[in-house]
Amino acid sequence: MKSDPHAPLLDDAAVAPVPSIDGAEAALDRPIPPAPVQLGAWLVQALLFVVIPVGLLALAGALAIVLVRVVADLRVGIDVFTPTALRPRLPLYEVAGRGVAADVLRQVLMAAFAIALAVWQDGAAWRRRLALKAPAEPRMSSPLRLWLLMAVWPIIHILWVTETARALNGGVAQGIHLSPFLSPLAIVGWFAYVVVLAPVAEELVMRGEAFARASRIMRPAGVIAATALLFSLAHLSESSGIARPISLLPLAITLGWLRWRTGRLWPCMLLHGWSNLALVTYLLWPARY
Repeated sequence: MKSDPHAPLLDDAAVAPVPSIDGAEAALDRPIPPAPVQLGAWLVQALLFVVIPVGLLALAGALAIVLVRVVADLRVGIDVFTPTALRPRLPLYEVAGRGVAADVLRQVLMAAFAIALAVWQDGAAWRRRLALKAPAEPRMSSPLRLWLLMAVWPIIHILWVTETARALNGGVAQGIHLSPFLSPLAIVGWFAYVVVLAPVAEELVMRGEAFARASRIMRPAGVIAATALLFSLAHLSESSGIARPISLLPLAITLGWLRWRTGRLWPCMLLHGWSNLALVTYLLWPARY
């Protein structure tokens, strides 16, 4: 039955033959519109929509710092329980390496937590929850639009990020510099973190878990806007202020639209990683200095 109240009571679908088993299984993969909920239940779901992704980010970050510090201390022969005031001063290459290791481990933990949560909530259907399974009826009929978006997006992203950062005195407006104390292995780890690990982990959390949760209580436009705002605010930092969240809003909205349009998460991961690669390449390009 159609959802439009002005639609005729009978249409082609109403008199169509009973679908086959394959057709019934395909129907199960179709997205189900959010059912009406009471205000109290809606507020609880809205709160969980914010708390769960933020909690995953915070837990992964804290656990990564602790694990990296413990393992690195044991590796260089420092007592893990030594008070901060009595700890020996670490060489700069050790500090830089620990920072990269913590970033890498944080993304791995975020991805693992998001998948584990989806398995715990939906069991064998966890791939469908995180949009890792192809939908029965994708809204983007041709992949050509995706590749066109991939082709033009770096220009849009670079211009928006650099100009908004410059207007808001954000640090990225002056470019970024890799620490001279990073080892070759740490540099490889940093690029893997920026181009692969962060896009995969953040998309699993934001356009995977958060998108699925918001879809229960919001229409597609609201889901896209809410996840975009949450994604942008998650990048709020003391050093860049509001410049970084604002610079990420177009990317976040585009990723949400892509998630809804394709019904899949991998295009979001691909565009996210491609955006990061294009931006850091532009900012690190020697000709700029």
